[in-house]
Amino acid sequence: MAGLIRSAAQRTLFSSYSATSKALINRLHCQSRNAISTFPFQSSPYSTDTITKSPFEANILRILRNEIEYQIEYAPPHQPATKFNSYTVEDQPGKQLMIMKAKYGEIEDIEIKVSMVDAVEVVPKPGDDSTGENVRHHISLLVCISKENYSDAIECWCSAWPDSLVIHKLYVRTNDNKRPSLYKGPHFGSVCEKLQKAFRRYLEARGVNDELCVFLHEYMINKDRIEHITWLGKIKSLVEK
Repeated sequence: MAGLIRSAAQRTLFSSYSATSKALINRLHCQSRNAISTFPFQSSPYSTDTITKSPFEANILRILRNEIEYQIEYAPPHQPATKFNSYTVEDQPGKQLMIMKAKYGEIEDIEIKVSMVDAVEVVPKPGDDSTGENVRHHISLLVCISKENYSDAIECWCSAWPDSLVIHKLYVRTNDNKRPSLYKGPHFGSVCEKLQKAFRRYLEARGVNDELCVFLHEYMINKDRIEHITWLGKIKSLVEK
């Protein structure tokens, strides 16, 4: 079932390669071409590198330009998704964060703050004869469920693995001070099994489920590519100044 969910999510995600996706790649290409327009030691009298840059700096710029071009050509990013099922998706450029928002029913608001990949887990490769290892990436998310005319909200700290969701903590947040109440409750795995199952269904009804995990991992892989290329461009710009 997880494989079917993963495949469906991948088809949905990669179908978003559209005019906006091409525009993103073209913009990154333009930035790269502008960076490459003047190579080190070019004979042109207007070459900034030739006039003002030391051989060491010019070499750094050449490496940065080549790396930007390689990253764009090898694994071109696409325009980040802005919607997933009932959720709007708000990227936070330059930050290791993305925010999703949705309404549930008449008075309920859901906000999910999602980190980029923040940990890895090494697991054995499947198969009796396999001796290698696989790496599973971990994403943290904080789910906040609030209701109109109520000052308190439910917050849930979860782990999103590539094909499954794990709930760690469930507590009450007081909106007056935007901080969790003093008592944060027990670890979710230690509460009675009936409550665990019931709250998982509660989250699943709101779209916080294994399918969301698949989407988040695909989204963050793409975001990492965009942020990496942008970071390279910023370093290049600072060296050029």
